[in-house]
Order: sequence, then C-alpha cells, then structure tokens
Amino acid sequence: MNLSRDPDVPDLSLSPGALQGLRVIEMGQLIAGPFAGKTLGEFGADVVKIEPPGAGDPLRNWRLLQDGTSVWWQVQSRNKRSVALDLRSEEGQDIARRLIAEADVLIENFRPGTLEGWGMGYEALSERNPGLVMLRISGYGQTGPYRDLPGFGAIGEAMGGLRHLTGEPDRVPVRCGISIGDTLAALHGTIGVLTALYHRKVNGGRGQVIDVALNEAVFNVMESLVPEYSAFGAVREAAGSALPGIAPSNAYRCADGYVLVAGNGDSIFRRLMQTIGRDDLGADPALANNAGRVARVAELDQAIEAWTLPQPVATVLGTLGEARVPAGKVYTAKDIAEDPHYRARDMLLRQHTRDGHEIEVPGVVPKLMGTPGTVRSSAPGLGDDTDAVLGELGFTAAGIAALRERKVVA
Repeated sequence: MNLSRDPDVPDLSLSPGALQGLRVIEMGQLIAGPFAGKTLGEFGADVVKIEPPGAGDPLRNWRLLQDGTSVWWQVQSRNKRSVALDLRSEEGQDIARRLIAEADVLIENFRPGTLEGWGMGYEALSERNPGLVMLRISGYGQTGPYRDLPGFGAIGEAMGGLRHLTGEPDRVPVRCGISIGDTLAALHGTIGVLTALYHRKVNGGRGQVIDVALNEAVFNVMESLVPEYSAFGAVREAAGSALPGIAPSNAYRCADGYVLVAGNGDSIFRRLMQTIGRDDLGADPALANNAGRVARVAELDQAIEAWTLPQPVATVLGTLGEARVPAGKVYTAKDIAEDPHYRARDMLLRQHTRDGHEIEVPGVVPKLMGTPGTVRSSAPGLGDDTDAVLGELGFTAAGIAALRERKVVA
C-alpha cells in the first residue's frame, strides 16, 4: 500500500505484528475509544468492533463522505472487523460477554455506568476472564462528582486548561482545529493497555481497568501550568503564535505566507542574528541568555520580521536551513501530500476502500524497525464480519440466521 519505498530499505510490511495474537473487543464509537483500537490494530492486534445494527458507528457519517461513507472512517477503522450487534438486547449482551470472555482487551467509551446497567461491569466480566484488561474512556472518569456528566473532547480540552491558551490574547478561546482531547485520551489509554498487558505477562498479574478521563489526558500534557500557579500565583494566558517565556520563537510574516522560527537556543540565536544582518543583537551580552531575550522579545520579533517580510517563504527557509536555524512552513493538507519527506518515510499510504475507491491516508506511528505497524485490511462495512466472528464462537449458520431474523445481529 506504500506510495514510495527506498529500494535499499528492507520491506518489513509483511513482518508479524508486535501485538499479533492479541484479541481486542472495541465497543467505543466516534474518536477516543476507536483511535485506541486503531493503534493496537496497526501493530497486529485482532480488533473486533461491535457496532449497533442499522446505523453503526456515527463516525461512518462524519465530515466528508465518499459514496455515503466518511473518508475519516477509512483511517479510523482500518485493520478492524465489524460485528453488528444489538447490545441493548439480552441476547446481544450475552454474545458480547462470550466475545469478551475470549479477549485480552476490552475498549469502551460509554458514559460511566452504561455497561454496569447491562450487567457487564468489570467485576462481572472478569469473573469469566480474570486476565481481561479493560480500557474505559469517559469525559471525567469513572469516579468523582462529575462522573455522570456528559463529556466530549471539546469539553475535556476546556477543563484540562488547553482552550484557555489557544488563540490570541484577549480574544475568544479557539479550538486547535482537531479533536485533540479525544486523541490524547486514546493515546493515554493505549499506554495504559500496554502497561497492564506487560504486568499481566511478566509479573503474573490479573487484568485490570484503565480509567482515562478526557480532561485528565489533556491536563497531563499542560507542561508547567499548575506548578507555575502553585509557586508564583501565575496564570498562563493565551499568547497567539508565540512560545511564552522562550525567545525568540514565533510565526513571522513573509511576502507570501508565514514561517515559524525557533531561535531560542543561545548559539542558535547568535546564528539567527548573523543571518538576518543583526550582529549587534547577536553580540549584545544582555541577550546572551533566554531571560534577557524574553525581556526584549518584542524588539527581537520586530527585527526578525523586518528580515522575513520582503522575502518569500521558500527563500527564508532555504537561508535559515543553511544557517542551521530551526524553521518551518505552516503546512496545509496539500503541502503534506506533496512533501517528499512524508513520502520517503512512508507517512502517506495508498489505501483501497471496500467500495472500490483508492485514497491516500496517514501512515503508521510510531515506527518499529523490527515489527512495524501495517495496514492489513481496509475499514469494514457495517457487519461485514458478523458471521465470521460468531462462527468463531461456535454459532452455526442456522443459528446466526435466527439471530439476524430477531434483529440481534446484522
């Protein structure tokens, strides 16, 4: 599926996945739970996704659709098998229990208490499967006074402190452009799953619950936000494109766009000043360290932009690259798709959808040299694998047909 590959690099795309043999049941929908399932699936886990008959996961219909199916779905659900199962019926719940009894991992992102209401809380499930690792992603976690409140990624970003820092000073807080709260929760959940599996295998431990709250996943990456408040009473505020307390590091206007320049290392700063023809600033002892530069950040930003503004982005990047000053263009989707570095590192793959289309999709991250992640199968249609998965549980064709007739499965 790779669009480009260095012929001198061994093709490891057919290597056994690092998680081969791991069985995952995914009950999540939309972003957080399914992103965790996607990540495990890319490294070889057998991910069985349970979806409600009829509509399936709402993500199938989010954003831009191709022949009625979201292209986002094609990425989020690759390497998964779809079982259309009515979890609100007793028969459906019983089938789910049987699937979970043979699984290593269960992923769910329902509101807390939903599974318990179906008789599928962790205590009940672990009686049949003591080794079960259960990832639970929710707005505010499984405990605490907010546990029953509905929570989406956007709310987690706000409560986690991120939204307060996005945007320009004294302007309305803005989102970062993607559902970062959901994805951060998924990545923290994946770390938790792998940690619990290691404990189970190496230390002989039982399975356990990983409780991930959207707001806590965001809060965990908020750097020194609370320590600064605790020590100094300082509340970090929005700073636009600048990196507060680090200078110079900002976005600067060019003749045809913007360029990001990170000239905040001491030696990098001197090279940057020499490059823009401001040796006076580079040699100024008051600017030899970050504290001094922060005190005069407005002056430095003005000097840098006076140099970048008359020039096109490409010229600025070429000059700074030769001077070994970190700088970058603000990429659009078009820029990414046309960038040779993305292609050289297999970060743009050509994926065939089950309805006959071919689209470019992101590659797999992180890159394991011995057991790399792969795209083994395209995203399934709703219930594509119902018969196969139930057959593995011992259901006969007649039994599956009877379940379908009763609308337990589809």
